[in-house]
Amino acid sequence: MSDLILTKTRLIGGVWHGILKGATSEPKLVLTHKGEVVTGLTLAAQDDGTWDVEAAVPMQRLADGVQTFVISDVATDAVLASFAFLAGDALSEDIRAEMDLLRDELDMLKRAFRRHCVETAAEE
Repeated sequence: MSDLILTKTRLIGGVWHGILKGATSEPKLVLTHKGEVVTGLTLAAQDDGTWDVEAAVPMQRLADGVQTFVISDVATDAVLASFAFLAGDALSEDIRAEMDLLRDELDMLKRAFRRHCVETAAEE
């Protein structure tokens, strides 16, 4: 368990930004992707005792599907934050399939509701 709290502030230009609280000295953080350490994580101390954290996402790590990046505390191995990128044709097919399934379920619910309305009206 870690006493560190890492809060995302933004993601812009391929760089994840956050504020780290709870560190009494310079923390040792690591950025990983698929279990491998990724370079590009930087820390900058602030006057209020917090740390600015920036994690640059290497372009060669982006690919079709879901790519998840994890920021962890090396001392405790606790996951402090994670973020994911979704891309590619396979993803769009998954979304289309899910939309088709949702449409089918909505049509089924509409038919059941209409049948219920007809049955209820017939009882009166």
